[in-house]
Amino acid sequence: MNAQSFAGRADFERLLTEALSWAGDQGCRELYAWDASFVDWPLSSAPTLAALAAWARPGRQLHLLALQYDDIVRRHPRFVRWRRDYAHCVTARAVEPEIRLEAAPEGLLVAVAPESTVTLRLFDRHLWRGEVSLDSAQRLRSLEWFDALAQRSSDSFAPTTLGL
Repeated sequence: MNAQSFAGRADFERLLTEALSWAGDQGCRELYAWDASFVDWPLSSAPTLAALAAWARPGRQLHLLALQYDDIVRRHPRFVRWRRDYAHCVTARAVEPEIRLEAAPEGLLVAVAPESTVTLRLFDRHLWRGEVSLDSAQRLRSLEWFDALAQRSSDSFAPTTLGL
């Protein structure tokens, strides 16, 4: 079985956390995550943060790509703290606002391990429908799309803010 559909927010959250745990267990050096704002992801949940902390070892990189990060700062303070503590392994970029995103998934996580891969795509945020795939061709298409979008982005979501 290379792909499995899911429906429902609980399934999305469970599969996302499982994919992050899998990434840590499999030694994934890079994770790629896309969402317009990440506000609906379970980023402040204890299991998700534990999976991210277990994954975040030296030489690993989490690539975040979004339209904006303002909502994540307001809604996920625990993740913002995690991002500060693990700044060495997180890059966050914001996509230029004029970019057209017709074919974009609503959410995307790609975890590439030395011998396998997991791609989690969210197609419909209202019904929380999506697909989790182990297919290497799906991984390649997703990473090509991510890279093309990342080329039209700039650094954003600094790990710390300077106070005056």
